[in-house]
Amino acid sequence: MGFGTRAVHSGEEPDLPASGDVVVPIHLSATFARRLADKPTSGLEYSRTGNPTRTALERRLASLEGAKHALAFSSGMAAETTLLLSVLKSGDHIVAENDLYGGTVRLFERTLKKFGVTVSYVDTRKPSEVRRAVRSKTKVVWLESPTNPLMHIADIRKISSIARQAGAITVVDNTFSSPFLQSPLALGATVAVHSTTKYIGGHSDVVGGAVMLSDSELHGTLKFNQNALGAVPSPFDCFLVLRGSKTLHLRMERHSENAQRVAEFLESHPRFSAVHYPGLRSHPQRALAKSQMRLPGGMISAEMKGGSQAVRRFLSRLRLFSLAESLGGVESLVEQPATMTHESLPRQRRLALGIGEGLVRFSVGIEDGDDLIADLKSALS
Repeated sequence: MGFGTRAVHSGEEPDLPASGDVVVPIHLSATFARRLADKPTSGLEYSRTGNPTRTALERRLASLEGAKHALAFSSGMAAETTLLLSVLKSGDHIVAENDLYGGTVRLFERTLKKFGVTVSYVDTRKPSEVRRAVRSKTKVVWLESPTNPLMHIADIRKISSIARQAGAITVVDNTFSSPFLQSPLALGATVAVHSTTKYIGGHSDVVGGAVMLSDSELHGTLKFNQNALGAVPSPFDCFLVLRGSKTLHLRMERHSENAQRVAEFLESHPRFSAVHYPGLRSHPQRALAKSQMRLPGGMISAEMKGGSQAVRRFLSRLRLFSLAESLGGVESLVEQPATMTHESLPRQRRLALGIGEGLVRFSVGIEDGDDLIADLKSALS
């Protein structure tokens, strides 16, 4: 079946001849009765361990990502934390992209480091840097592609091969692309992680995360820790992500269409010195992006002249682009990474990466493109 068909039907087939529900119900029960003390009647025991609504969501997510297995979590960070606690021990090493979401860096630097895990940050646009950074204790190569917020593209095929040769797993945070635009597992990655808060949920009304993979042994470990650590989504949250995912393919086409227009407008405007978007001819990795992604996506970052004062004046004048963190919703959002999503990074590190106070990140929504351009023009006038 095609992606759109799977997005609508996977995990949510009507239960005939029982209830016949076309939409999976929200199973709010915290516990499940059994006839025998030593054998759950339905295979269900307690909603932290398993819940029918969550099972439906996990089946849907696995199908969309082209994976054998998926596990749902209460947030994207809960998914990342459970994954890393499942595969790492004291003394292990991570090779990671240096332009990462600030929350992931915070997890690496302020939490995992206390347990003896070390991290080497490299520019994954250059697979040779990954190869040089890998050592005997390397267990994970961690990628974002495109990266947050500078929109760098990693060659997932080449880097996954390097990691495999070193006995490490490759993890791709696929949140910016969504499963519709990019399939990391088909490109050789071991695991795809998502903040389902973003494009998969798509409506800025739920927080969630997911891990998708085809390695059954690793899935068993993750499933155990999903239950042991307990960072699972509520049945209602699962329902919201299920509902949002049905239109993922339609939304991503519109996000990409609008973002292309916005990126071209920003690139032509004299108040911006650079625009980072994989759909622009000026993007140095445009060809690689086209080889890995179905469309360039809805995320843009742009460097505005005049520094922080000019940025704040611009942001305050926007009306359709809401000034807010997060991304991937139907509505357009805008933010200043240096003071918002990446504020937790030390200033010198931000500047070394290119995340100055003039950098603006756009999550382009599905509104009418003409109205988005008009809003930008008005704010810049």
